[in-house]
Amino acid sequence: MAYTLSSFPQAILHVDADSFFASCEVARHPELKGKPVVTGLERGIVSSLTYEAKARGVRRAMSFREVKKICPDVVFLPSDYETYSLYSLRMFSIVRRFTPEVEEYSIDECFADLTGMQRPNQLSYEKMAAKIKAALDSELGFTFSIGLAPTKVLAKIGSKWKKPSGLTIISSNEINNYLSQLKVDAVWGIGPHTSAYLNKLGINTALQFAEKDEDWVKNRLTKPHQEIWQELRGQMVYKVDANKKSSYQSISKTKTFTPPSREREYIFSQLSKNTENACIKLRRYQLATKKVFFFLKTQDFICQGYEFKLVRPTDNPVEIIKMINKYFDSVLTVGHLFRASGIILLDLVANFSRQADLFNEVATAEKISRIFASVDGVSKRYGKHTLFLGSSLSAITEPQHAGTRQIAAERKHDLFKGETIRKKLAIPFLGTVV
Repeated sequence: MAYTLSSFPQAILHVDADSFFASCEVARHPELKGKPVVTGLERGIVSSLTYEAKARGVRRAMSFREVKKICPDVVFLPSDYETYSLYSLRMFSIVRRFTPEVEEYSIDECFADLTGMQRPNQLSYEKMAAKIKAALDSELGFTFSIGLAPTKVLAKIGSKWKKPSGLTIISSNEINNYLSQLKVDAVWGIGPHTSAYLNKLGINTALQFAEKDEDWVKNRLTKPHQEIWQELRGQMVYKVDANKKSSYQSISKTKTFTPPSREREYIFSQLSKNTENACIKLRRYQLATKKVFFFLKTQDFICQGYEFKLVRPTDNPVEIIKMINKYFDSVLTVGHLFRASGIILLDLVANFSRQADLFNEVATAEKISRIFASVDGVSKRYGKHTLFLGSSLSAITEPQHAGTRQIAAERKHDLFKGETIRKKLAIPFLGTVV
């Protein structure tokens, strides 16, 4: 079918990799093609899985034991996030051959604005989408699902329409046809509470929502859902943001560790390491935090946390860890097993020069900041956590996933000359992608 320009006032593409982590492993090891492959061996739970594993009843977050019961021939592999991130970069670079306007939405998906690129590429929008998919599938060795539509929300609907390996084109004159077949809770950005509310108002499909008039929507829904309503009607609200993120409203770092632990020192060490990592990101973007929330997660997935304000904005992990230590025992329930720790830095502000104070505390903080600037320089040259705080010692020096499941990814073992476990070349595998 030929599409006119009016069919695509804007042409927005959404690219979604199918079973990304597991697919990267199959691409590296073609002998695994067609087999039920699962990643997450280092934690003993399913992180990602192939469609062959899904067909056998395997689901994310299942334990290794549960998987083996229903799928005895499963291939369980440790996660190799370094390799996955490099595959991700290759995915983005392939899409950028067709347009510079690419938004890296997550490690396994992106949006691209193809508007106005027909003449430079000498392709129609639908042929461009097909060519992008063909390039991704063939060059990376696994499949991608793609949606092409006039808005981001509609493009996202398109990429989910025919998984795996789908290419769905939603032109302006076909929007209603797709929305009439889609439940409102399947729309990107509409959560369970909003969909339950809409259901009570008699709205069950995305089309019923899109057909409501503006006054009805404004009187009943908040601005984010009003914007989704516009996007469903083919009116672009969310533009493709091709700029690298340069600032944040909050920064969070969470880490799961196995086996779970009751030891205060070890759990505090994990939280200290998270704090160091969060502050590294603060300094990278020249930000400081005024409020901190830290939490611990029990083996039963119950979160316990504490929020506190700082006397002044800081990017210094020593100041933050000192405050965390003050409240840590009120969060740590003695005798409980804990499996994860996390920190969220809130109320972020630009990290300008500090005003002098009576007790010279600011001058001391400035000296510590200069020390961490030097630490960042060492990390850049020799690898992250080459230098670290003593409070993070256990988390950094002991295995992250200790015990019988402690199996590192292949790339962790095969180091090239000059590499260390924390500083490696950007080479994701030793073999060849087929």
